[in-house]
Amino acid sequence: MTTDMRELLLSRIRDVSDYPKPGVMFKDITPLLADPAAFTALTDALADVCARHGATKVVGLEARGFILAAPVAVRAGLGFIPVRKAGKLPGATLSQAYELEYGTAEIEIHAEDLGGDDRVMVIDDVLATGGTAEASLELIRRAGAEVAGVAILMELGFLGGRARLEPALQGAPLEALLTV
Repeated sequence: MTTDMRELLLSRIRDVSDYPKPGVMFKDITPLLADPAAFTALTDALADVCARHGATKVVGLEARGFILAAPVAVRAGLGFIPVRKAGKLPGATLSQAYELEYGTAEIEIHAEDLGGDDRVMVIDDVLATGGTAEASLELIRRAGAEVAGVAILMELGFLGGRARLEPALQGAPLEALLTV
């Protein structure tokens, strides 16, 4: 990615102090989504990651990952598979519980949407602690598909998500367009 594109993306991400709780600096991507040039540049960059790694499907993580992954899938000519919070998908699902800072959470996927011939790229907006991404990789493998990699808009490097995710990646790439 070019320096100009990096600067464009960074210039459209707004810092919001003390959200959602005191002491947290929230990275708001809504200004980036509202800017057609920036959103197109982001979509193109993530679609390129999918092409370079031979993805056949794109998984988007609830909820902001849906916003990024769906247009990437369309741009790259790939199928889009949502990974949802438990209880949000109808019919038969595979589920995966994972640890949060305070407690646990669970995500689900429709297993029939993935097969043994699929190479799946996981797309999300932010890599923080890596728990949701790690659980999604387990779900993809349990569904019988191969992990092509993880592509994210922004990595919050100080939270250690990359180190947590490394073992679960099993050699698949993790590409962050921006690291803050």
